[in-house]
Order: sequence, then C-alpha cells, then structure tokens
Amino acid sequence: MKKLINKPEDVVVEELKGIEYAHPDLVRVHYDPNFIYRADAPVQGKVAIVSGGGSGHEPMHGGFVGMGMLDAACPGAVFTSPTPDQMLEAAKMVHGGAGVLYIVKNYTGDILNFDMAADLARAEGIEVESVVTNDDVAVQDSLYTAGRRGVGVTVLAEKICGAAAEEGRSLSEVAEMCRKVNGWGRSMGMALTSCTVPHAGKPTFDLPDDEMEIGIGIHGEPGRTRMKLKSADEITEMLMEPILNDLPFRAGDEVLLFVNSMGGTPLIELYVVYRKAYEIAVNAGLKVVRNLIGPYITSLEMAGCSITLLKMDDELIRLWDAPVKTPALRWGV
Repeated sequence: MKKLINKPEDVVVEELKGIEYAHPDLVRVHYDPNFIYRADAPVQGKVAIVSGGGSGHEPMHGGFVGMGMLDAACPGAVFTSPTPDQMLEAAKMVHGGAGVLYIVKNYTGDILNFDMAADLARAEGIEVESVVTNDDVAVQDSLYTAGRRGVGVTVLAEKICGAAAEEGRSLSEVAEMCRKVNGWGRSMGMALTSCTVPHAGKPTFDLPDDEMEIGIGIHGEPGRTRMKLKSADEITEMLMEPILNDLPFRAGDEVLLFVNSMGGTPLIELYVVYRKAYEIAVNAGLKVVRNLIGPYITSLEMAGCSITLLKMDDELIRLWDAPVKTPALRWGV
C-alpha cells in the first residue's frame, strides 16, 4: 500500500485539519464529534441542509459546504457511516430557525443513523425532514443497501436544493425539490481498478488488468457484471443504455450530463467519455443544457467513472446556475 498518510487511524482528522487550514473563509471544523459547517452558520431564517457519509469520497460531502450548497457535512471513517451524534450536533450548529433538511444516500448505515439523528433533533425542537437519494440503476440491492444506491444525483441535489434554500424557501419546499431531483435523475458507474482502504492495507477486491466491473458501487460493491476490458465508447454505451431505459426521457427533454471520476481517472479520459455520452444523449433526442465533469464523488484512488443524467426544467436550470461558494465548487461569485 502506497499512500500519502501517516497513520490510518489519523487520516480523517488530519484531512479535516487540512480543510480547516485551507478554507477558513468558507468553513469551520468541529471535532469530537467531527463535522464541517459554514463559516457564517447559522444563517437565520434559512433552511439548513446537512449531509454526510463515509470519508474517502472527497470532495463529497465536505467540499460542498458553503454558500449555495450544504450548511454542514458529517464525515464518517473511510467508507463508514457517520454517527447520529455527529448528525445531531451538526444540525444544532447550523439550524437558523427554519428547519433542517438531511440529504441521505441510500445506504443502510446512513439511513439508520440519520433517522436516529432526526428523531433526536425533533426531540430538541428542531423541525427536520430527510430525503433519500437512490438514483443508481445498476442493481436493485447491494451489499450496503436495500433498494438502489444513492450516488451521482446526491451532489446535484445538494447544489439545486442549496440554491432553493438560499432563496428562502420553506423546509417542505426544499425537501420536495430534493425529491424532484432524485426522481428525475439516474446514474451508473464502472471500475477499472479497485481501491485500498487505509485500515485494510490491501485492495478491496481483485480485478485483473484485462477486466472491468460494470455497475460498481462507490464502496467497491459488486456491480452488474465483470467482463473483459472494452473501449471507452463501448463502456459509455453500457452505462448510458440502462440510464436512458430506466427513466422515461422523451425527445426534446433538456438534461444535465454529469461524468464523474471515481478518483483515479484523469480528465482527458473523462472528456472522451463525455463526448460519447453527449452523442448518445443527442441521438436519443435529448438536449444537453448543462454539464459537470470531474472528480466530485470518488472512491479513494479507484480508476473508473460514473454517468448521471438529470432531466431539467426552467426552474432546475435557474437553481443550478445560482451562485455557489464552497471548497470544491465556486461559480457566479
């Protein structure tokens, strides 16, 4: 195992220290329990949005804390759900009187812990809603989930719902917007290599040099199938076909196309994939009006990519274009 770490047990805290030192104008870091929150929190009268999950997926979620996106993010250990006390204390820190929305990826540990945190927050007088993202079309159930996994749509929901919250919308309205985004988006990913969790010290799974896994999860969960390595265009077709078939996209629909690196895939390869995905979408009669390309939801150093397609309307486009200022995303500011 070759990694730029000191001790595996110190990785998450040392990462948080680095974020604290790098972005003091945007975020603050709370320790024991660990969470990242907006430097100007709580924002009075605004719905606070909180998300989180296992570390190792950076910049999700801590990189998306700031104006226009999340109010707080709770990092668990690598590939491990954060705990209810993290989620509760984060909600209390950022609650500005208008309620808290938890955005939760559909993994069993995340669901259980966020549900418990929501109950504890309500007991303290904080109004809470939770929305679960489950956009992965690869498998119905996996090692970590009952039902579909939450992946690419999560970041898009955090951006769009963050903009809605900045406008002063109510908790129920922001939560409904999150459900809309989740319902209108579909994702699928693949892996060329495994990744190595620091505590494990060895690859999560064995993937020979001439093979790939289609439909992989962000923790390295098995996908739909393992097969011999294909060309970039063939891989893109295998990801786009089930996405297009799963959601009733219609000719003329406007969409956002998101091509994500799993951590080890460089931009030159992502743009090769984007080119083919764009052509497939256009040939299906869709109009690609927005895009996102880069390492936004990673799985440590795993080589591979995921594709997300989100149906857009005028409202979603406007919210997507709203200013944002976070460690990982800055535009319109």
